[in-house]
Amino acid sequence: MAHDTDLETGPPLEAAQPGDETPERLAEALTRASWRLRRSERAELAPHGLTFAQARALRVLVEHGPMRMVDLAETLEIVPRTATARVDGLEEAGFVQRTPDPDDRRSIRVSATSDGADLISRLAAQRRRSAESLFAPLGPSDRSELLRLLMLVTEAV
Repeated sequence: MAHDTDLETGPPLEAAQPGDETPERLAEALTRASWRLRRSERAELAPHGLTFAQARALRVLVEHGPMRMVDLAETLEIVPRTATARVDGLEEAGFVQRTPDPDDRRSIRVSATSDGADLISRLAAQRRRSAESLFAPLGPSDRSELLRLLMLVTEAV
């Protein structure tokens, strides 16, 4: 199985020729593009010892506000015990806090701290810069077509 760095530093993909549009070639190109976007996010997360999965959970909390753990798990489409593990690391790093749910004493609400919101803001800025760099060779119509195609294949899943 390839490691993350293999996808980033492997040999460059050769220019596509007619008939080269195999699912494997498409998957390889899409994977490489994705890893280029994630490289800067990884650099921002590394000093905090956080994973992409934890960053996603934090992003959900920043965007949606405080939520019960079970609702966070549902939003992330994971089981509650996995959400608990993700929140544990985020809480240890100071990016989220747990408080009793005022509507249900048996439940815990999780919310992003100001440090967590700041981290998500920095990650969003880096993602924007990375995307600008990655898509710089594409003109507006190419970008529109790429977005249309990506939406088409991701909606089919």
